[in-house]
Amino acid sequence: MQLRILPCNPWLNFWPQITRMMSTDHFFNPRNVGDADEPRFAGRSASLACGAHVRFSIQVDETHAISQARFRAAGCSDLVAAASLLTEQVIGLTTAAAATIEQEQADVDPRCARLAHEALLDAIRDFSNAARDDWAGDEALICTCFFVSERTIEREIQARGLTTVAEVTSACNAGGGCGSCHQLIQEILATNDLPR
Repeated sequence: MQLRILPCNPWLNFWPQITRMMSTDHFFNPRNVGDADEPRFAGRSASLACGAHVRFSIQVDETHAISQARFRAAGCSDLVAAASLLTEQVIGLTTAAAATIEQEQADVDPRCARLAHEALLDAIRDFSNAARDDWAGDEALICTCFFVSERTIEREIQARGLTTVAEVTSACNAGGGCGSCHQLIQEILATNDLPR
């Protein structure tokens, strides 16, 4: 008697075809093409290797959630599909959650997914820089993804003896989103220089 092992879900056998159909559909019928409504924050990314270019624009609401995400791309079918899929994934997410979203997408060239992701991160950095400039709080705002002030970072550095950006991120989430505040955190660390 021969034992046959069957997958627990027969649809798993069709998963590669389903994901390819999804990416093909996003290429032939891309979602969210164009520019987000004002006020919008934009980011770009390009590849010198293949000549592809993608531009993301996002609109962020008062809760720091992405209310609109749109793109324009000049490149291959995988780039258009990756950008289209990414816009659908990030709508409704906070900028912090969108910045940490996985960049790998099913059945899309990883280089194209990375290019789309870099443009999204650039748009989130544009938002972060604008939010930092518009901040009206009593303390200097350093991390706009997680709204961490300079005073909070300084307290964590002093209390825990932190010496790296990664340690600060672990302690209070500052720097855990788009990364636009890493240089500012490094400057705070240098100002609060502790013996190493």
